[in-house]
Amino acid sequence: MLNKFISYLKFWKKAPADSSSSFNLKVMHGINRISILLFLFALMVIIFRLVRSL
Repeated sequence: MLNKFISYLKFWKKAPADSSSSFNLKVMHGINRISILLFLFALMVIIFRLVRSL
C-alpha cells in the first residue's frame, strides 16, 4: 500500500503510450499530489513544534 502511495506522488512517471487521458485529468492529479505534499509538510511542522516545546 505504501508503494502505491509513493508511486502516485512521483511527478516524473510517464503515462502509457495508449493512454488517452485528458489534460484536465492530468492537472487534477497534479493538484492532488501538491495538496498531499503540503499536508505532509504541515503535519511534520506541527510534530516538530510539538516535540520542540517539550
